Amino acid sequence: MRKVCAALTVAVFVLALGAVAFAATQTISGQLIDQTCYKMNSSNSGVDHKMPSGDVKDCAITCAKMGRPLALLTADGKVYTVTGDLAANNNAKLVPHMSHKVELTGDVTETGGTMTIAATSLKMISK
Repeated sequence: MRKVCAALTVAVFVLALGAVAFAATQTISGQLIDQTCYKMNSSNSGVDHKMPSGDVKDCAITCAKMGRPLALLTADGKVYTVTGDLAANNNAKLVPHMSHKVELTGDVTETGGTMTIAATSLKMISK
């Protein structure tokens, strides 16, 4: 029983170290978007969105303030869900940069085909 417990402890430790190794700190540039509305309609990459009920002014800002997931849309069409320090407090640090081109730095991971960046810093590139 002690050998099984020791082996299990070692296995958990190795897996925990491996999970950190899969995250790579990267700097990625792109446009900050409202992920939910973009998934509904890929033309929803700006602040105003086209919805089934009609156009909605400042939709991205409103959704971001409510804490909805934001993402970084790269020039080659990749979408990175933004998490981490910058997404804390209902995206408070990200809201002023909605639809702007920015550069985010953080740990990038991929799970089930979904890319995520745990952003720790933001650099404004253009509005």
